[in-house]
Amino acid sequence: MIGGMADTTATGDGWAVAHLDDLGDGPGFRKIRARLGVTAFGVNAVVLPPGTDSRRHFHDRQQELYFVHAGRVAFEFGDGAVRELGPGGLARVDAATVRCLRNIGEEDAVYVCVGGEGGYVGRDGRAPDDG
Repeated sequence: MIGGMADTTATGDGWAVAHLDDLGDGPGFRKIRARLGVTAFGVNAVVLPPGTDSRRHFHDRQQELYFVHAGRVAFEFGDGAVRELGPGGLARVDAATVRCLRNIGEEDAVYVCVGGEGGYVGRDGRAPDDG
């Protein structure tokens, strides 16, 4: 079972699984990439307490995709636009775009951020020879 009482991180030949609760406590970053051994892109979860802002920032190279898992998050962009997203909300932000995220709800907000550079690989899935 993933997300049980004890650390449930497990790995095998070419895979790893974990639960967000096993990656840390309290507000701040949950290092998904390091814990699961992700090497092709950056990925973290972030827990923001009510009323908390992330720092305004941008990147030199890395485009980011944000997925709101829980709570309500206001995304403020460098052009002044603000968009409020709840659970299931998605936002793509280009590297050079300034952004700031704010928890606008009354409970912790949790979002996952995936970042990368270099372009889309394309559909490369194949069925194994054994079926």
